[in-house]
Amino acid sequence: MIGNSDFKFKDNFELTLELPFSEHIEELRQRSFQLVLIILLLTCVSFVEVKFLVKILELPVSNVKFFQAAPGEYFLSTLKISFYTGLLFGSPFALGQILLFLLPGLTQNEKRIILPLLFASLILFGLGLVFSYYALIPAALNFFLNYSDEVIEPFWSFDQYFEFILVLFYSTGFAFQIPIIQVILGLLKIVSAQQMISAWRYVILGSTIIGAILTPSTDPLTQLLLSGAILALYFSGAGILLLIKN
Repeated sequence: MIGNSDFKFKDNFELTLELPFSEHIEELRQRSFQLVLIILLLTCVSFVEVKFLVKILELPVSNVKFFQAAPGEYFLSTLKISFYTGLLFGSPFALGQILLFLLPGLTQNEKRIILPLLFASLILFGLGLVFSYYALIPAALNFFLNYSDEVIEPFWSFDQYFEFILVLFYSTGFAFQIPIIQVILGLLKIVSAQQMISAWRYVILGSTIIGAILTPSTDPLTQLLLSGAILALYFSGAGILLLIKN
């Protein structure tokens, strides 16, 4: 009898432990499903207004004529534009879903750290897109236009042009996450702010290499702009970490 009762107790105890985990999985599944639906809806809306989006993407260059190399090239490009626009505008909703999923299991101290970091990450990503659109992309395009001026007529494939812009957008957006990574490393006591600042020589070298890797163009101006932005972000992250620790 004792053995059977112990066995039943163990079964009930294990079942009690497993239920919360299964509920978390179900909640995660539902939130992921809602997120996919939102992104699909925003993608469809973007596809309806894709001509307006195309005109916005073409604004950085005014004296270039675009062409499509194949009958379906422009159509496929608009599909990609619509999807990435839906993904971009769905990111705040994704952040909200992450917060709603994490909040019940966080302590007050963790909430004070994680919530501002998530919001700051979203804001920095948006600033990266703005910096890319108004600084990096025009600088890169004008460099290529001026370099071939009076020699080659500028006719560009729209699909390749969009991929060029897309790489700059997302590489810059992710590069703007550097302060977030620094704060996380500092809070985990992996690297201190003083160590980050003392390694400034290596940071300059690393930012130059990262700027050359992340920029799809080979022009020095775009690489210098991105490298300068990375340096500014790095030292800003070290300064923020100093303020948090003090």
